[in-house]
Amino acid sequence: MLKIPLIARFPPRPIRYLSVSVEVFLFITQRSGGSIKKCGMASPPILALVLPSDTGRVLSIQSHTVQGYVGNKSAVFPLQLLGYDVDPINSVQFSNHTGYPTFKGQVLNGDQLWDLIEGLEANKLLYYTHLLTGYIGSVSFLKTVLKVVEKLRSINPGLVFVCDPVMGDEGKLYVPQELVSVYREKVVSVASMLTPNQFEAELLTGFRIVSEQDGREACNILHTAGPSKVVITSINIDGNLLLIGSHQKEKGQPPAQFRILIPKIPVYFTGTGDLMTALLLGWSNKYPDNLDKAAELSVSSLQALLARTLNDYKRAGHDCESSSLEIRLIQSQDDIRNPKINYTAETYK
Repeated sequence: MLKIPLIARFPPRPIRYLSVSVEVFLFITQRSGGSIKKCGMASPPILALVLPSDTGRVLSIQSHTVQGYVGNKSAVFPLQLLGYDVDPINSVQFSNHTGYPTFKGQVLNGDQLWDLIEGLEANKLLYYTHLLTGYIGSVSFLKTVLKVVEKLRSINPGLVFVCDPVMGDEGKLYVPQELVSVYREKVVSVASMLTPNQFEAELLTGFRIVSEQDGREACNILHTAGPSKVVITSINIDGNLLLIGSHQKEKGQPPAQFRILIPKIPVYFTGTGDLMTALLLGWSNKYPDNLDKAAELSVSSLQALLARTLNDYKRAGHDCESSSLEIRLIQSQDDIRNPKINYTAETYK
């Protein structure tokens, strides 16, 4: 229902609202010449554009689940807590994540994605400071995402494209093989920040990572291809789990590189990669010249959330190694907004 104010006459009274159906509103509009403005009403300004937040406006193209926290459900809320306006496009809409015995839902194709972009453009709503992408399941959709990058940068050349190249983990590919070459040959070159895991970094570089030095070299290869910021979010080296970050502040110059030692938790959580990339976007924008600081905040925030998730499942009497665990996102708002840094970066010399 639309609410049209009835302006009170003297003596002044509180404004009352008359509820009318959309059909009645359209009838009134048509009777007055078919123009809303002739009814004394005009489209309000888009405040996210007229009065933008100090942080930014993010278009996030990822998956969505009705229940649980993966994809956009894992990324949008944390970014909002950090002060960003976030507009999500759901590449898929499933009842739950695919780790359950069954799931149902719909998959967006490339043409449908472009329809949404054209709708935004028609209303001059396509100004974004950041584009965030996660899991993409088809070549056609990924190629449309590349069109989206080009379109957004034609409107804002300073657009920051943060790409989580979700392709697989621990040697297992869970997207079609042909996506790998599209990421390697086309996506990497236009990304501002890449957040692959160890396996994905190997796929993108064709370089085997078996040591910390290999991880650093993989970052160098990716810098040469395009992005100024690379974070390999998890590398398993000699039984240790590491994050390796690399920031090339000027083309042709050696990047500043660091590592963060991450504790291993012997259970599987869903949505952590999506959350980690969102946190890295949020904090790296607040500390644009200090990727190590942004990574410290992101890792510390994520680890606090995982500890809470694990404790809550144990408190409920669940065998945590018997299934994947849904993260406790809402219960961890303070750890997202104001994380205590418990994991610090070690700079490589």
